[in-house]
Amino acid sequence: LGRMKPVIVVHGGAGRIFKEREEGCRAGVARAALRGYALLKQGGSAVDAVEEAVRSMEDDPHFNAGCGSVLNKKGEVEMDAIIMDGKNLDSGAVSAVKCIANPIKLARLVMEKTKHMLLTDHGAHLFAQAMGIPEIPGEKLITERSRERWKKNLEPDSNPEEFQKDLGTVGAVAIDSEGNVACATSTGGLSNKMIGRVGDTACIGSGGYADNHSGATSTTGHGESIMKVVLARLILYHMEQGMSPEVAADTALDYMKTRVGGLGGVIVVNKAGEWAARFSTKQMSWATVKDDNLHYGIYAGEQHIKSVDEALASEREGF
Repeated sequence: LGRMKPVIVVHGGAGRIFKEREEGCRAGVARAALRGYALLKQGGSAVDAVEEAVRSMEDDPHFNAGCGSVLNKKGEVEMDAIIMDGKNLDSGAVSAVKCIANPIKLARLVMEKTKHMLLTDHGAHLFAQAMGIPEIPGEKLITERSRERWKKNLEPDSNPEEFQKDLGTVGAVAIDSEGNVACATSTGGLSNKMIGRVGDTACIGSGGYADNHSGATSTTGHGESIMKVVLARLILYHMEQGMSPEVAADTALDYMKTRVGGLGGVIVVNKAGEWAARFSTKQMSWATVKDDNLHYGIYAGEQHIKSVDEALASEREGF
């Protein structure tokens, strides 16, 4: 035991990241990766690490998850989240949840405290109450930006599809020192979506999948397209056939693009601790920590590297 070098990879969503938000997105994914890695270094589990990383991004208004989530047709926040443990294939998910700060926490409780895997809407709400998760007013999750976008999308000549390109689902995958893998994904979904719409994030095998026998992945992008090809499971299938994380990710993303015209992004770690962050969209904010080095980027081919110590110091000064 304790033979594996821990690795964490996170994403803050694939799509188009507007110039004025780039720095906030870079800092947000770096912070999330560093927080998850700190737990892994202390001997924490992969499940703990991915939950912590995703919680960090849910609390960051730069991302479309938790605070900062986009609004549905009615102008409300409805969130989806999933977490999965690669050791025994246990998973927990919630969909269409409102008025809680951290859906990922609730997803983990579904995994650990119920015999079920997915709770939705009112049932998820009752379960959150039973678990003592504090309710917060819905408005607390709504940022000025989300409301502006919602209004714009309501205009008769608007094209919400245009705005979907700035998606911002968040996710994390990790392998811990014992060689266990896990994934977690959380989102506010599509802007101006129909009430009750559930995307890929809450669906096992689409929004994420983790299996110690092969690895773990978390996805982001056009949810309906991801669901059609069961993207997360497809990537692990390719790795089971012997592909590296990078080739498996590219092959699956390419298939989704050619088969259903869908764009997206994925983060992957395999059972050997090799990782990848790949996307077919213009951009995807991502970060990873391995061997005490933080790597991060937003554009294709962009990769900054800092030592963890240097990154933690610059985080204190605000990147």
